Amino acid sequence: MSTQAAMFHRPAKSGRSFWGPGDAYTFLVTGEESNGAYFAMEAIVPQGGGPPPHIHTKEDETFFVLEGECTFRLGDETVTACRGDFVNVPRGQVHNFFNASPDQLRMIITFTPAGLEKFFEETLEPASDPTQAPPDDIDGISARYAAAAPRYGLEFLLDSPESAPALVGAEA
Repeated sequence: MSTQAAMFHRPAKSGRSFWGPGDAYTFLVTGEESNGAYFAMEAIVPQGGGPPPHIHTKEDETFFVLEGECTFRLGDETVTACRGDFVNVPRGQVHNFFNASPDQLRMIITFTPAGLEKFFEETLEPASDPTQAPPDDIDGISARYAAAAPRYGLEFLLDSPESAPALVGAEA
């Protein structure tokens, strides 16, 4: 039995898509397809979109900006990444991203090793047409995130006093 993933081609717009809290995520490669090595997805983030500060304890995360610009919180720093920029977040580091611009943000997000795609499958709603407006169920998604996060080694810092002043995109 081979320990290597099989080669494959995923045509554009053919991966499974899900609605995040206002964002659309399309799976590009899953752990099943990469033999557990990594999971990658395309993220379409409208103005005001992006997750709250959080920590991954099981995987490293990278971002490659394809279109638009994105404000990242990386620990105690804030950086703006533009088209062609790459951002690396090692596991255990507080981070989040936020689209503060009026333009749509499009980026590739990769998690190494794979496994976090199961979190998205469990907590998000399938998006049969990600070009349409997302469902307005932020509270429901937030509740599912909170319930599932511990099983996936995620920690959201919504109530953390040290995260409140540095929340990217939030009014302090």
